[in-house]
Amino acid sequence: MQNDLTVMHQIGVVVIGRNEGERLIRCLNSLIGRVDTIVYVDSGSTDSSIKDAAGLGVKVLSLDLDIPFTAARARNEGFSQLIKMSPHLKYVQFVDGDCEVVSGWTDKAAMFLDRNQSVAVVCGRRRERYPESSIYNFMCDIEWNTPIGEAKACGGDALMRADAFQAVSGYRGQLIAGEEPELCLRLRGQGWQIWRMDEEMTLHDAALMKFRQWWRRTMRGGYAFAEGAYLHGSSPERHWVKEARRALVWGFMIPFAGLMLAWVSWIFGLMVLMVYPLQVFRLALQNIRQESARPFTMAFYLVLGKFPEMLGQMKFQYQRLIGNPGKLIEYK
Repeated sequence: MQNDLTVMHQIGVVVIGRNEGERLIRCLNSLIGRVDTIVYVDSGSTDSSIKDAAGLGVKVLSLDLDIPFTAARARNEGFSQLIKMSPHLKYVQFVDGDCEVVSGWTDKAAMFLDRNQSVAVVCGRRRERYPESSIYNFMCDIEWNTPIGEAKACGGDALMRADAFQAVSGYRGQLIAGEEPELCLRLRGQGWQIWRMDEEMTLHDAALMKFRQWWRRTMRGGYAFAEGAYLHGSSPERHWVKEARRALVWGFMIPFAGLMLAWVSWIFGLMVLMVYPLQVFRLALQNIRQESARPFTMAFYLVLGKFPEMLGQMKFQYQRLIGNPGKLIEYK
């Protein structure tokens, strides 16, 4: 087994962020001294993020303001800088600046990749730091709890083989959301595997306190579904086709049908719209059987979320038709 020093000198880290404040400092402090090289990529912060990162001795890369910001672009440019500084790196840990990396994670993840040569990406449990602060934070914590074992995709925090990442040309830089599953899809297409370990990885601070924030975050997810289906929907895997169609049905087609029938009789229209409370009830019962916390609240937001998802899809289709690249859908 490799010693800790050997593992440390095989790992570099790309941290991305914008106006993360204390969260960024906490993130960087959780990495300093545990990995070989750290690059912080800043996407136009107006707070002290750049100064704080530089003060900790971290290499800072500020993105060109004239090119649209995306997390994918930031990670790609951070990786390029990382390899220039440390061309010997075997692994790269990507992490968002609002996350604290759990002690020991990078070593465990690197050793997992050493033992499993067919795996290109490994991730662990991302937990929400303050899940009880709001229902939106709570839902994020549930969202992060993905199944253990071989997976289709990772999230923004993951350890990857540097050579595998380079072989597929990294992230698709123009994607404003859903860049991780899209990258993993291409890696799996090259024969690589993606794994989720049963290990603590990061503590995330979503800071989602308002309905508006949740709405815009969910809208961004709908945008990602539409773009993912557009790019890879014709593949055998039918990437995100089902998710995109589901949002279209629940967010547009059912309300439209209810409105049309209401012209005949308001009773017919109401009968159609009754499918929504019935769906909430069905999902809540499913959550209860799975012993999920807050089953009715979770079911309510899952159904309600189809409306911002549908709007996100409409935004993507509009941007595609007019030939303009999408801009970030920011929620905090």
